[in-house]
Amino acid sequence: MNVSRSLPPIRSRLADRTLWPAVLLLAGVLGLFEWTHLDLVLQDRFFNFATGRWWVDATNPAGRILFYTGPKAVIIGLGVALIALALGPERWRTRLAMARRDLFVALLTLASVPALIGVGKNVTNVFCPSEIRRYGGNVPYVALCSPYPEDDRPATRGHCFPAGHASGGFALLGLAWLRRSRRGWWGGLALGLGVGWAMGLYQMLKGAHYLSHTLVTMLVAWILVLVWRWVLGARREDFTADPAAPRPDGGNARSRV
Repeated sequence: MNVSRSLPPIRSRLADRTLWPAVLLLAGVLGLFEWTHLDLVLQDRFFNFATGRWWVDATNPAGRILFYTGPKAVIIGLGVALIALALGPERWRTRLAMARRDLFVALLTLASVPALIGVGKNVTNVFCPSEIRRYGGNVPYVALCSPYPEDDRPATRGHCFPAGHASGGFALLGLAWLRRSRRGWWGGLALGLGVGWAMGLYQMLKGAHYLSHTLVTMLVAWILVLVWRWVLGARREDFTADPAAPRPDGGNARSRV
């Protein structure tokens, strides 16, 4: 690997230092959508009040394949490939200039983001846009952290916050550190954000989530990947040397665990 193309250490360090700012930003996002009606203002644009239909038909098979079942299958396949690389022979990782520790960071992010978001969906008691009366549903709208009126409590619990479907896409942010190159960094970042927002916007356009749901999921994914890097010690590694450069012990900087 060309040293001039390797990821500058400062880029990795700066990214790792965004953990607490991301936590604060998450709190700010929760507060913003709690005290404003931005969710409804945007969601109104996606709903035709005259016909009672959303921009995207949830039953359209092409849309489901492209933005729902298809991405989920690809993400599962990618997870299997990461497991194979992490547990397979060292020569596989050496050839791809990947470290086992970075592979475990990506794997743990891929598994923990959807899991944590799933727990959130089960405890927050928030309903989807299509379920509230404003858009033809049968439950009242309340802000993210607000209680339901005493005389208008839903008979069942909501399971819509944060955005579960988009969590798999945003979990791909863990791939940004797999290849210590500018191309690898920006490619992983673009993949995680691109797939996450494509899946999230699809859900928003068919009335399955609000903008706040997707933003919170994105921030949770970023926070988790940084937490796993801290837990596994990846953020303490020194990448000042060329990742593929030979070392005295015969290996290279990226082959160490």
